[in-house]
Amino acid sequence: MLSKIIQITMLTVLFLRRCKRMLTSIVVFVAVFISLYHEALSAQTLIWSGTLFTGVGYIFWDFSISRTDPLYQHKRMQTTKSAVLLFVALLGFSPILKTLTRDTSSDTIWALTVCLFLANMLLHDYGSGNRTNIKFPSSLSTNAAIFASVLLASRLPSNMDVFGLMSFAVEWFALFPIFRRHIKSLSSGSNIILSYLLFSTAAGLFYFISKALAIFYIIAMGFITFGCPFWLIWIQKYKNEIHGPWDEARPKLQQSRS
Repeated sequence: MLSKIIQITMLTVLFLRRCKRMLTSIVVFVAVFISLYHEALSAQTLIWSGTLFTGVGYIFWDFSISRTDPLYQHKRMQTTKSAVLLFVALLGFSPILKTLTRDTSSDTIWALTVCLFLANMLLHDYGSGNRTNIKFPSSLSTNAAIFASVLLASRLPSNMDVFGLMSFAVEWFALFPIFRRHIKSLSSGSNIILSYLLFSTAAGLFYFISKALAIFYIIAMGFITFGCPFWLIWIQKYKNEIHGPWDEARPKLQQSRS
């Protein structure tokens, strides 16, 4: 019984360590939704700021990729057209998304949103080393996050708010993970700085919403970042080492004859 508890504890600690960055992304998105929902943030501000940061990120991506892949220059126009068509489609579907869950209670929407964001964390491709190729589990993770964004957007008061949140969802859950993989492949130091900026952004956004939630988030992230590694090291002494035929062969040294 004790070994089972230890195994579950170790898996929980490892999962918390791996899902830390996705948890921060979800916290930022939820904070943006709450700000829109309570009209503390305007849709125009969200749209223009999201477009600005996405444009800067794309310019950096385009510059770094075009230096290593000459064929990428031929795909630049196709990428631009796809982006424009996507955001035009979002603008057209905003009135439909706004009334999508009119007959559904808010409690059901919040519960489904929590389940979908949990699926987003569980199915995310944490071990992918390729900065452009998205595997099947990661695509399920992205779809779960977008579906959760649709449910939240349907609770906003205006079509512009719906378009602002959905455009931010596409930028945040579909484009930003690819950009972050690219940053991580270029420099681990830049990835650490980006992680710190995300943490500061999430804490700052929740500070204006609820100081108690902001403090709880800071404590939780501090525990995951610093407490979980020490916890994992401490629990190693309870780990049972099992030897069997699948282990590495160990040579038997003959005793020297006297």
